[in-house]
Amino acid sequence: MMNAGLLLIRLIIGVTFMGHGAQKLFGWFGGYGLKGTGGWLESIGVKPGVLMAFLAGASELVGGALFAAGLLTPIGAALIVITMLVAIFTVHGKNGYWVTQDGFEYNLILIAVAVGVALIGPGAYAMMP
Repeated sequence: MMNAGLLLIRLIIGVTFMGHGAQKLFGWFGGYGLKGTGGWLESIGVKPGVLMAFLAGASELVGGALFAAGLLTPIGAALIVITMLVAIFTVHGKNGYWVTQDGFEYNLILIAVAVGVALIGPGAYAMMP
């Protein structure tokens, strides 16, 4: 059962991060693509916006794919953690803890899940158990 639970966690978190990366990189799933995301990043003082949008999107896409597949899970988890830390320090941290006030609650939960899975391991249903 533990292996099935780890697979479920990895798939949901990993595929969701891949989707967020695709939003930033390609404008898929209602995203704004590199130019739109880059413009928003510049508006909040993160420069150069397009480069930072690319780095965030690539980290989410690659990190999510590695995490979902259970392939090089610590690297996938690290990419997820780095992306969430940047989100906390640039956007959500100043708003406090609770997500209802656009705080960092959700980002911290994702960090805990990624670190927890990296420490436990991806389970038997992984490309590199």
